[in-house]
Amino acid sequence: MGSGHSHSHGPTVSAGAAHRGRLLVVLAITLLVLVVEVVGATVTGSLALLADAGHMLTDVAGILLAVLAVTFASRPPTDNRTFGYYRLEILAAVVNAVLLFAVAVFILVEAWQRWSSPPEVEGGLMLAFALVGLVANLAGLLILRSGSKASLNVRGAYLEVLGDLLGSAAVIVAAVVIATTGWERADVVASVAVALMILPRTWSLLREAVDVLLEAAPKDVDLTEVRRHILGTDGVVGVHDLHAWTLTSGMPVLSAHVVVTDEALADGGAARVLDALGDCLADHFTVEHCTFQLEPPSHAGHEFHTHA
Repeated sequence: MGSGHSHSHGPTVSAGAAHRGRLLVVLAITLLVLVVEVVGATVTGSLALLADAGHMLTDVAGILLAVLAVTFASRPPTDNRTFGYYRLEILAAVVNAVLLFAVAVFILVEAWQRWSSPPEVEGGLMLAFALVGLVANLAGLLILRSGSKASLNVRGAYLEVLGDLLGSAAVIVAAVVIATTGWERADVVASVAVALMILPRTWSLLREAVDVLLEAAPKDVDLTEVRRHILGTDGVVGVHDLHAWTLTSGMPVLSAHVVVTDEALADGGAARVLDALGDCLADHFTVEHCTFQLEPPSHAGHEFHTHA
């Protein structure tokens, strides 16, 4: 029997594309803070400020990648790329995570070298520069907050800014300690704190992005429940080759071979079954695109033995 498909009435653009303007604003803010913190690290001799500036440099590259990704993701599909460029968002998230790991390792190595012989640090100026970074990062965080829930790519940028915010807070604490006690190793401690704050969030981002690239089932789509709903549709007696994966953030897709009785397929019944399947899944699951191949029971002999 022929194949059919069902579309939900969800968005036709990627979740990240809807937040391109926000990403551009945060990119401008991050560039400004990067310049300020590089100057601050040079003037004060602070490793913590230099570490935060290095994180900012990574953010600039990461957010720029995110902007490029959502820009290309908006391009229409072609005969060679039938799903368009949506996956560029996920690839950008992977690159962001790798860059963040590299920055964290650099900070830890530099902190180890400075612990035995900490350089002189100007605590007062360090505090002033860190406060500028804190305010700017807070603004960027608020701008990206809503988009981080819809797009993995935007979430990557959000996590980077969050790491910078926490890093700025750590630098502020270290600056206060240096200014009031003269304990200059506080600068090294703050830089290590920045690195340790980066790592777990980066790992979470990388894991989710790799799951998308490996076409794992979306976390919010329970295939056992999907199978149960399909089998509960009138005329359906079996389902196999059931697959669900994520095309890009906020765009889960699903395909299945659905076995339907001859009676249900008679007299144009295939369209009714397709409508029922589409309506059922739309009501219970958020899936951007569903594809169903309808088959009569007699078609089982033509299926490969590996199908399940």
